[in-house]
Amino acid sequence: MLIIERMDHTIKKLKSQAANSITIGNMLFGGASLMATLNGSYSYSVLFIFIAAFLDRFDGMVARKFNQESDLGKQLDSMSDLLSFGVAPAILIYQLVLSDFGFIGMVFTVLYLSCGAFRLARFNISDSTGYFTGLPITAAGTVITLSYFALSVFSPVVYMFLFVLCSLLMISTFTLKKV
Repeated sequence: MLIIERMDHTIKKLKSQAANSITIGNMLFGGASLMATLNGSYSYSVLFIFIAAFLDRFDGMVARKFNQESDLGKQLDSMSDLLSFGVAPAILIYQLVLSDFGFIGMVFTVLYLSCGAFRLARFNISDSTGYFTGLPITAAGTVITLSYFALSVFSPVVYMFLFVLCSLLMISTFTLKKV
């Protein structure tokens, strides 16, 4: 009987941390992406951002399934999202394109990061309505990351406009139904 009780306790403990573990995985891949970019391994950086996006898609579902939604999980998710869909894609494209613009490239990169952080902070203090206000940073970061595949097609100036567009969409007040 003691072994069964111990196993039940262990299973409950694992369930209680499942969503946060997935979120930490998101953060780990965001950090790995950043390290890959800094080491010039841009293809790996892109891959790691997409793995982070995959994990991000499931952490909330797991939290709701196991009834484990928490303020800690919400904050942890936002920090992971800022790293994986804010910092990692911004530094990737900064390194590849925007650094050629010097100070202006830095300004556009920091603008994107600041708007992403603002959007996440606004999300964390708002009530859940079934709608997103502004473009989620996960979507913006995915668009920025996907633009990696158009490096040979787009003019470098397009990336500055892409950063501004994503920045403005993140802080805008339009609403999108959550999927």
